[in-house]
Amino acid sequence: MAIRKIVKGNDPILRQKSRPVEKFDQRLAMLIDDLAHTMRVAEGCGLAAVQVGVLRRVAVIDTGDGLIEMVNPEVIGHSGRQRQEEGCLSFPGEKAHTIRPMVVKIKAQNRHGKWFIFKASDLKARAFLHEVDHMDGIVFKDRMR
Repeated sequence: MAIRKIVKGNDPILRQKSRPVEKFDQRLAMLIDDLAHTMRVAEGCGLAAVQVGVLRRVAVIDTGDGLIEMVNPEVIGHSGRQRQEEGCLSFPGEKAHTIRPMVVKIKAQNRHGKWFIFKASDLKARAFLHEVDHMDGIVFKDRMR
């Protein structure tokens, strides 16, 4: 596992839409492992591939109860509302209040291409949506309220 350099600030890559993953191979597994390691070293709770300069729909999340890897995630449902302070490893030291759903249902693939559905609430829902936004070229500051 390697620590990858996190793209910071107004780098234009953060505004680009990530492409779907089509090849589930050792290279993808290495990217996922590197994302997890980089996120932990940076003391974050989520990291998308675009944040390390790779325009692929891949992210990892760990809000304290274990790593979740997601490839080609899609939001398939949401409910409720939460307004909380949010930060981002690509914008160190910056925080803003955002409004997001309280509960989210995600469909994604694992590193082997197998689909799974996951339901999350509170901080985990926020983390999922934050990383999916990154894959769509949206940063948390766009959602400030």
